[in-house]
Amino acid sequence: MTITKNNPTEKLADQEIVITGVFDAPREAVFKAWIDPKHLAQWWGPRGFANPVCEVDVRPGGAIYIVMRAPNGVDYPMGGKFREIVASERLVFTSGALDEKGNPLFELLHTVRFIERNGKTTLTIQSRVIKATAEAGKYLSGYEVGMTQSLERLARHLAQRSEPLIIERTFNASIATVWKALTNKEAMKEWSFDINEFKPELGFEFQFCGEKDGVKYFHHCKITEVIPNKKLVYSWRYEGYEGNSHVTFELSAEGSKTRLKLTHEGLESFPKIPAFARTNFMEGWTQIIGSSLKEFVETKETL
Repeated sequence: MTITKNNPTEKLADQEIVITGVFDAPREAVFKAWIDPKHLAQWWGPRGFANPVCEVDVRPGGAIYIVMRAPNGVDYPMGGKFREIVASERLVFTSGALDEKGNPLFELLHTVRFIERNGKTTLTIQSRVIKATAEAGKYLSGYEVGMTQSLERLARHLAQRSEPLIIERTFNASIATVWKALTNKEAMKEWSFDINEFKPELGFEFQFCGEKDGVKYFHHCKITEVIPNKKLVYSWRYEGYEGNSHVTFELSAEGSKTRLKLTHEGLESFPKIPAFARTNFMEGWTQIIGSSLKEFVETKETL
């Protein structure tokens, strides 16, 4: 990826900043990375940052809310609104850091354009400060560097994008039985992870600890979609490591049986270390879904 910057300035509020990047990916993929929270959470923010909360309502007037977590654990919430969306061509939106009461410290108006040539996409971000408080200076002074690093992370994300991990199994059990096994914390402890608290509610956050080769990994998850007896989606990340992924459970009836489809997206966002190898996730989910859950829902008399 090539990045160019125009109008460099020590006082960002005085001028408009234009940053251009060229990505080795079709513009549909680049555009999706800006509007799909599963992708956006994996690259937004300066180097080393994570996004434990990433919520976007992609429509004119729709809200943007992202909590950026620095390497030292400090959270930096930001918010904004979409003004214009032209699929794969243009995004216009506002954004700005929020104070402890949720009020914006400043507001930037961004126009992002996507142009594809010969399979590559030129992305241009035109950003202008339209509102700023006295405390905004320390944030605005780092905007150009932060956005440049974000685009570098976006380039790596696009280069590493891979097919999601998918596992499908059919159980000799009703949808209601399988759904309860997926959402009841006492049931989950018998076939899945030892989770202290779990509620199938939008926005509910839960944690658990797993161990691999003597190393403990603390998982942090947040439910992002719930359709009772049909679909459950939650984010999946690790404390102290970059990356964010999403796990989706989908249920459908096959006569008196239940078909479960598990999809784990975003594995490529995790560090390239053996513990996060795709084969480990495949082996783990195959055991959990294909053996543990299957045995539990088919042999448990009552749930």
